[in-house]
Amino acid sequence: MTKTVLFFFLSMLVLVGCGTTKSPILYPNEHLSSVGAEQANRDIEECCRLADGYLKSQKGKEMTKNAVESGVVGAAAGAAGGSVFGHAGRGAGAGAAAGAAASVTHALFRVKDPDPVFMNYVNRCLTDRGYQPLGWE
Repeated sequence: MTKTVLFFFLSMLVLVGCGTTKSPILYPNEHLSSVGAEQANRDIEECCRLADGYLKSQKGKEMTKNAVESGVVGAAAGAAGGSVFGHAGRGAGAGAAAGAAASVTHALFRVKDPDPVFMNYVNRCLTDRGYQPLGWE
């Protein structure tokens, strides 16, 4: 059961990682004028890749922690419910799986806009390259 839940979790994390449709809007400063829109787009993509790579491990740790916590709570509730009907072990297993799956699913539905930390990372990366990010759209 543990390997199945972990595989499901990691699969969902990959789907969440690059699912943003918003991108930074850049102020038309001298640097943007000198490099042009095509290079600016390449720099935005590169900064997004860097941010995604850095933050994936951070998000993965947090989602794993939440899934484990929910699994433990689910196992306890399942064991309590199962003991009433004489199947505490089965109830604990079902509760753990349901708790972990609920935690991961809940996290997936919370992700609508890019993570604020992701956006800050990209903005900092672009600023370091000479751009002036104004916001995201």
